[in-house]
Parts: sequence; structure tokens; C-alpha cells
Amino acid sequence: MTMESPISGNPVLETDRVRLRKITSADVPAIYKYCSDNEVARYTSWHAHITQADTEGFVHHILQLYADQRLAPWGIEDKETGTIIGTVGFVYVDPKHARAEVAYALSRHDWNKGIMSEVVARVLAYAFDVLRLVRVEARCLVPNTGSARVMEKCGMAFEGILRKHLLVKGKFEDLKTYAIVHDDNLKRLQGLP
Repeated sequence: MTMESPISGNPVLETDRVRLRKITSADVPAIYKYCSDNEVARYTSWHAHITQADTEGFVHHILQLYADQRLAPWGIEDKETGTIIGTVGFVYVDPKHARAEVAYALSRHDWNKGIMSEVVARVLAYAFDVLRLVRVEARCLVPNTGSARVMEKCGMAFEGILRKHLLVKGKFEDLKTYAIVHDDNLKRLQGLP
């Protein structure tokens, strides 16, 4: 099986409401707005940003990943406002086994609007249709019901709990694991059970 490199410059991807694009230094204020929100950071591995300098460091790191042609997240841009409202990207891609893990974060203002489900569905389409992956996984902390709901809405199946799998803010946490395989995705798109 031939798989396109996931490190192809983060091509621009679009949905009806958002554009997935590379983050720029001009996005720092918008990213700070949601990354400084304790509720957004609550179920992530990172602490809420205290100062805009924290966000500048985060964005600098992402820009360096782009420059080094390494895996890096897309910014999720609201098409109406042109503002970055979150990030989505691959945590890893395993070309040998044609699998990847996707992760995401979204501004609290944009929760419960179906935006992240729309975004993840678009990234899954890219993963299966362009990268030619066979399997895509996603994980969330057990109490993060919103993230689990996104995965389920995108056709991902719950596969189990990884006990004490990740050190998050000084505590080992259990993670729910979800996945979708290429065949499941085809069935989902065709409306088959």
C-alpha cells in the first residue's frame, strides 16, 4: 500500500463553516483567547495559558514544526470571522501500518454547535482519501463526554479504556479510545449499518 506523506505542508481543507489552515503569528491573540480558558484546557494535557507569551511560545513551536516539515496542527478558522477558534491535527502517523491518531481543541464559545464533528469528519476524509490510511484513532480523558460524543458522531467506535495511560497535570489519567477503519468509513458514507 502506498501512503502519501502526512507532512505535505498542511494543505488547506474546508467545510461549510470552517477552513483548516496553517497557523501564523497573527493568530496569537485568537489562540490565546481560547487557550487561556480553564474550561477549554480542563481535559487537555496542557495548562491554560496564563499570559499571551505562553501562546506566543506555543505558536512559535508550531511554526518551527511547519518549517521542519514535521507533524503540526491545522488552525480551525471560522470562515465568517477569519478567526482561529481551535486546532486539529495528527498526534502521530504510522506509515508502515497506515494508521494515525487525531486530536483537537475548540474555543468554548463554539462548543455544542457541531463544528468539531464537522472538522473531524473532514480530517477523516483527508486521512482515508488522500493519505490512504486504514485506521484513525482518537482518545479523550474519561470524563470528557463532549469529545467522546464528537468521535461517536464521526463514526468512530469505542474500543476501551487505557488505564493510567497518560500523565496529565501531575496525575495519571485513564483514556477512552475510539477508532474508525477505512471499511467503517465507507459504510458510514454510504449509509450502511
